[in-house]
Amino acid sequence: MNIYEIIRLLRIGILIFLIASIFNVSILAINKINKGSRNSREKILINEGWRFYKYNSIEEADSLIYDVRPELKENQDGKPADAEPTEAEKILITKFVLKPWILPTGNEFIKDSSKHYIRPKGNPGENFPFVKLNYDDSKWELINLPHDWAIKGPFLKNNDKEVGGGMGRLPSPGVAWYRKKIFIPKEDSNKCIYLEIEGAMSYAMVWLNGHLVGGWPYGYASWYLNLTPYIKFGEDNQLAIRLDNPPASSRWYPGGGIYRNVWLIKTNSIHVANWGTFITTKNVINNSADINIEIIINNHSKKNEKVKVITEIFSLEGKKKKKIAELKPVETTIINQKKTKIESSITIKNPKLWGPPPTQFPNLYVAITKLFVENKLVDTYETKFGIRSIKFNPDSGIFVNGERIEIKGVNLHHDLGALGAAFNLKAALRQLKLLREMGCNAIRTAHNPPAPEFLELTDSLGFLVVDEIFDVWERKKTPLDFHLIFPEWHEQDLRAFIRRDRNHPSVIMWSLGNEVGEQYTGEDGAAIGKRLNDIAKEEDPTRPTTASMNYAKPDMPFPKVFDVISLNYQGEGIRDAEEYKDLQGIKTPPLYSAFHKAFPDKLILSSENAAAVSSRGTYIFPVTKSISAPVKDGLGGDPKNLYVSAYELYTAPFGSSADKVFATLDKHPFVAGGFVWSGWDYLGEPTPYYSARSSYFGIIDLAGFKKDRFYLYQSYWRPEIPMAHILPHWNWKESTGKIIPVHVFTSGDEAELFLNGKSLGRKSKARYEYRLRWDDVVYEPGELKVVAYKNGKLWAEDIVRTAGAPVQLKLETDDKIIKADGKDLAFITVKIEDDKENVCPLADNLIKFSIEGPGEIIATDNGNPADLTPFPSHQRRAFNGLALVIVRSMKDKEGIIRIKAESEFLKSSVLEIKCKKVKYSD
Repeated sequence: MNIYEIIRLLRIGILIFLIASIFNVSILAINKINKGSRNSREKILINEGWRFYKYNSIEEADSLIYDVRPELKENQDGKPADAEPTEAEKILITKFVLKPWILPTGNEFIKDSSKHYIRPKGNPGENFPFVKLNYDDSKWELINLPHDWAIKGPFLKNNDKEVGGGMGRLPSPGVAWYRKKIFIPKEDSNKCIYLEIEGAMSYAMVWLNGHLVGGWPYGYASWYLNLTPYIKFGEDNQLAIRLDNPPASSRWYPGGGIYRNVWLIKTNSIHVANWGTFITTKNVINNSADINIEIIINNHSKKNEKVKVITEIFSLEGKKKKKIAELKPVETTIINQKKTKIESSITIKNPKLWGPPPTQFPNLYVAITKLFVENKLVDTYETKFGIRSIKFNPDSGIFVNGERIEIKGVNLHHDLGALGAAFNLKAALRQLKLLREMGCNAIRTAHNPPAPEFLELTDSLGFLVVDEIFDVWERKKTPLDFHLIFPEWHEQDLRAFIRRDRNHPSVIMWSLGNEVGEQYTGEDGAAIGKRLNDIAKEEDPTRPTTASMNYAKPDMPFPKVFDVISLNYQGEGIRDAEEYKDLQGIKTPPLYSAFHKAFPDKLILSSENAAAVSSRGTYIFPVTKSISAPVKDGLGGDPKNLYVSAYELYTAPFGSSADKVFATLDKHPFVAGGFVWSGWDYLGEPTPYYSARSSYFGIIDLAGFKKDRFYLYQSYWRPEIPMAHILPHWNWKESTGKIIPVHVFTSGDEAELFLNGKSLGRKSKARYEYRLRWDDVVYEPGELKVVAYKNGKLWAEDIVRTAGAPVQLKLETDDKIIKADGKDLAFITVKIEDDKENVCPLADNLIKFSIEGPGEIIATDNGNPADLTPFPSHQRRAFNGLALVIVRSMKDKEGIIRIKAESEFLKSSVLEIKCKKVKYSD
């Protein structure tokens, strides 16, 4: 090798070294930026690895109580849903209580600082074993959150039990503890550490390292605590959370436990406050929109600081972000130990608007706010939002982005059927997808704040939401409900609720109360409503307020307080028809016109309507000739089997059938639409049979199977979809030669019915008629067929056939692949079929389930409100030919899950589902 080659190689080596050095510096710089960005704010889900212990009874529980409660003298389970609420009892405090130490938790949400609570000296509970780090909890149950301690059962069958049908017959009352160790490294010693709990049922109190940090009594609230003063950095820290869920505290199944997510949040001392941004849009037109963002900044440092705030806006398309704008930087000085509010605005050109399908698309944006101190990034905070305009016209309804959107809504309780109150994203998505298929475009969260993830779903799917917070104020509906804490907590709960939810574009209205007892108390009740209304307007002046009324009339003070008139059942009239005249309770003629005349400047919404009841696939004779009738034993009701007829004509005493509701809405086009009671069956409130476990109100049953009513609503809400649906089934072996009424739900305007090829006549819908009835069909086995027409042209068909004897099981699932994250679910339908694959509509065979592979059966169901088999059972009788098994993946375990269903004398069925690890990408 000569000198020239050596020089050439040296030059190449130097060049490679320089390139590598530059590349390495770039990598180091990127890593430094990422590290700084990552360390500016961390939000860590801490749902895994909790220890759980529940006392055998409330009497055995410890004495660390939030407050003294009234003596439970009588709990009238099955009390009518529209019974008048009553005054609260006066309580004499005779025990040591922890309330004085818990109340200061809410100070941040009390506007008047002179009313802030001062924490007393002392540390209650510090010597109690469960709060100590060295307590041995290894024998406690190991669980992951979200967790509902009651859903496994067993169902309580006797009426003398503390939990009857009203609260779902499940053991939700009780006192329990959750414990978890959290390690906080030494390098976080200059951080602020927060605990955020999205929902804990109820009267939660939190200790860290033996120190009582705080708590929150309202079980549906999301809230957070500053753990920083009690953290031991570089060591394990012991969290201990006590819950106390009272009996007789709810009119439906509340669940029990920490049933939503729990987060650990780490920030620098200067940071955006939790729920500390508020984005509003105005002047929204096709080619521009004005965006305003308010940002609350905390300064927990020891000195005043100059802060530079930069907010960038990105459009969201799936997981991808595309930067579209950057707001002008704001520089300000923030005072130590204070909060500072800044505002910034920008006009966005050609925005992609958020709106409800099918005519609009739910486009979303994210604002990323960064705080800099001395050019160092100290915090990054993301706020998702949508750009949309909503106008409320008292004469023509709700307009989204200039288009009138009729509210085709349902009410939803918070439970997820066999999964209980523990929130699961997949289960909630399943609910919303089925409702969307029916034509539903709106949800009322009855009667409490939903899980934050639920609103993320409604944002992404384009549902409109009436976000509701309270079922009671100061007057009680059950002896130990929220009225006990309303006087001291309503402001904190309401402000926290609105701050949490006000950036969701799906939320169009705040509902501050449901059928509250203050409707009955004249000016006094209206004054409480005004106080709540004023708080809501301070937190969010952009959305209207409402409170749902089943009693207050146009001449009363109560409806004057709120922006929107929300009527529960009063629009159609309550107990006003001939079939209802002998019933006791509220009696009201149809009142849409009277309210419109009294409040011509206010939008009217039917916040609850229908309250029809039925058991899926169960038909009881005779069938009422009326379009709406109250269910009674022998007249739509079967008290022996606890069934209600699925002809979808029968209602709760205060309700109306779907047919009557449709007609009333069509006759009053100024009404913006309404919300059906209810979208799905839910646990508790099993009107009319309180020895059952779950409601009969749903359009979809508790297992997620469609009732006949589903197709009635679909025919009305989606008139553009060709569809026809026959009821009942056609298996009436003992009724040959007898009359079996046949009803048809169709989006067509007329139809012809055929029995074994012979026409039974062609019928047309009259005005304000929503079903076609052949009430004199003489039964003979075979094939029943309907051919529907629209505008004289063939539109849709449906066929039901007499099924043979049960021969086989069939397993079906919509999800052949689930994520191996320990959370994802597969909902598997089991059908009992004859030899021609017809579902056997009367089959109730006992089905046994088994599973192999990286999954577990967590629940089974069949949609029968009277079935008291515990949900975790791996065997379940079919109900009218169907059953459900719910399978959950195992975390980080891939492979094939094999589910097998077996039943004596029937051919078994096996279904395979693939479980794959989650792949995260930018």
